[in-house]
Amino acid sequence: MATGIALIPVARASDLEAQAKRRNDEMQAKPVIQGLAAHVRSRWETAKDGKRDLEERMLQGLRQRNGEYDPEMLADIKRQGGSEIYIQLTSVKSRAATSWLRDTLTGQGMDKAWGIDPTPEATLPDNVVQGLQQEMAQELQMLMEQGQQTPTPEQLREIASRMKDAAMRRIQEEATVRVERMERKMEDQLAEGGWTKALNEFIEDIVTFPYAVLKGPVKRKRKTMKWNNGTLEPVEQIRNEWERVDPFMLYWAPWASDIQDGFVIERHKMTAESLQALIDVPGYNNDAIRTVLAEFRGYGLTEWLWTDTAKAEAEGKDTTEATFTTDLLDALQLWDYIEGKTLREWGMSEKDIPDPVLSYPCEVWLIGNNVIRASLNYDPLGRKPYYVTAYETIPGQIEGKGVPDLCRDSQVMVNSAARALANNMGISSGPQVGVNVSRLPPGEDITQMYPWKIWQFQQSEIADSSAPVQFFQPNSNANELMAVFDKFSARADEDTMLPRYMSGENTPGAARTSSGLSMLISNAGKGIKQVINNIDHNIIVPAIERLYEDNIRYSEDPDLKGDIQVVARGASALVVKEAEAIRRNEFMTLVLNSPVAQQVVGMDGIAELMRDAARNLSGNVDRIVPDRQQISTIQQQQQVIGQLQQQLQAIAGQMQQGGGQGMTQGPAPRNILPDGSQVGGREGNMMSPRPNGV
Repeated sequence: MATGIALIPVARASDLEAQAKRRNDEMQAKPVIQGLAAHVRSRWETAKDGKRDLEERMLQGLRQRNGEYDPEMLADIKRQGGSEIYIQLTSVKSRAATSWLRDTLTGQGMDKAWGIDPTPEATLPDNVVQGLQQEMAQELQMLMEQGQQTPTPEQLREIASRMKDAAMRRIQEEATVRVERMERKMEDQLAEGGWTKALNEFIEDIVTFPYAVLKGPVKRKRKTMKWNNGTLEPVEQIRNEWERVDPFMLYWAPWASDIQDGFVIERHKMTAESLQALIDVPGYNNDAIRTVLAEFRGYGLTEWLWTDTAKAEAEGKDTTEATFTTDLLDALQLWDYIEGKTLREWGMSEKDIPDPVLSYPCEVWLIGNNVIRASLNYDPLGRKPYYVTAYETIPGQIEGKGVPDLCRDSQVMVNSAARALANNMGISSGPQVGVNVSRLPPGEDITQMYPWKIWQFQQSEIADSSAPVQFFQPNSNANELMAVFDKFSARADEDTMLPRYMSGENTPGAARTSSGLSMLISNAGKGIKQVINNIDHNIIVPAIERLYEDNIRYSEDPDLKGDIQVVARGASALVVKEAEAIRRNEFMTLVLNSPVAQQVVGMDGIAELMRDAARNLSGNVDRIVPDRQQISTIQQQQQVIGQLQQQLQAIAGQMQQGGGQGMTQGPAPRNILPDGSQVGGREGNMMSPRPNGV
């Protein structure tokens, strides 16, 4: 496991807190560590200020999906009075988008949304290529030994050309086998490393927020149960893990147009137990971790931000417990390129920093004023382990637009129409009453009206001839308001490319027929395909390539190593596999229905086609279709049975020609079978003994 070149010593602290604190104070007082801490703080302030407007958009989108008004809007509505109804239009569209993406991206086995292939001209390790070349040379030598005359130079060139083509095919076949082994290993690593859980949470984020973040592979030491000499025991192992990063917890350089450009800061909320788990992990300073635990355990340490309270309110949490808890520690993880001259001034050697003019990728962890980790980036290309994309990307920006951003105007108009409709329906639901209070006797109750009520009136002192009680009906604007409501509800379908019939709602027109609905779904699918394409190129493909490269660098299994130039396929792998399955089934039908094709392909080829088709089934392929070795054994047995049948038929013909005399005169002829057994003998039994295993 590579952990990078350490910038600070990795101490092996004793159990005494006083000694650990003394050593940590000495280390933190060094100029290199103070410079690191000041650099992290400076970057943190820059990134925090540059993200404020984006955080307001993120909070607005979160409230919009949860069906809540912004605080300013809700205050205006309450001041005006009336209905506070909120139509869950954004929530419906978000759920539809989430379902589409999950159906496409979260499959397993043959339905997984990624795959790896060897390059058209595969490159294998030298020892594997040399072994294949030796096999081909031996075959060439045998071919020449079997010939009656020495081949001419032209014949040798033709033979060498054929052998080269055959060798290239063998190399490509070997590369394909190795890639298949690697793909199975990677699928197991993703399953154990939490890929599916992280991807599901990522899909929720990409629909809701202007961007979503996936992180990995991150090497972590975990405890697991394994069998050891018949006993199930806990053991520690280092494995690659994947996780979704909360969009509110990731910050980057305000001028960056890509996550790999400029610096990146991830803000971690850690419990004391999770921080304690970093003790003795290579690259982390034990004394610094023990000092942090001693100082802040039970007191907490929070890099308080205004978004903490606002986010807790939007999620319906207790703002006090979520913001000012004493159970969590805030850690800042900085990924940055730092000039070599600065690194040398901070104490690094010329061996680690050969060129002071160049910049070097670094990783620094800061908790409070304590630097607990500082090292060069372990990735050989200096890449950060983050993958970021948006539902709708914007060129030149890391953030894009989510579903709430796309349908915000429609959501505002639908809410306005719904509130006006509710208020108008309440006002126009019954007659309004006007009462001339001067004509009513003292004590008359005018707050209630019910059938058969008796009203009392008195004579007006000013000869007022107007009616003491008047009824009038307010106008209903329900039809006009419903038209506005329907108009902007339909507009949201166009804004998000998520039509309502995709969520099961009935729609008139072409959707009434199966062919019309299929056409509408196909057209609507073009919008979601663009989202899947964003996830493919920005998330799945680079993540799978990073995992492949990690296995190539650190795996101890030589059978997995092959062509490093892997072609990773994202969700498009599903379309490719579906097309390949159709062509494979068509070819297998042709072979099974054509005797000539069966002779050309042979039993081995037919079995291979059936094995490929059986891999799509949920059963055990090895129990359905035998492998090549078993097929070869079956063919040999069939040849033995065929020879035996021919010999028995010949014996039966001889018996018919001799009139049965052979059974009484002399011994019967003995027939030797290929396995050495005999048919016939002095006993006259033509069927005994039978060859074993036939």
